[in-house]
Amino acid sequence: MKMNMGTLDRTIRVILAAIIAILLLAKSIHGTLALVLGIIGPVFLITAALGFCPLYVPFKISTRKKREHQEPAK
Repeated sequence: MKMNMGTLDRTIRVILAAIIAILLLAKSIHGTLALVLGIIGPVFLITAALGFCPLYVPFKISTRKKREHQEPAK
């Protein structure tokens, strides 16, 4: 599993997950929307933590900068 998410992408996902959590805890959203966002929020957190988005793979998308792609010196 090769990382394909840059820092900005990961930060935005964490912020969106936090907003979703706040909306859910405040009971501002209900029904199907709450269920769908309740699933998406943790997915955003997991993908941000791993730095890997499986949906990017088939489209060969990477939001990492070139210097982030470089392997660490050994």
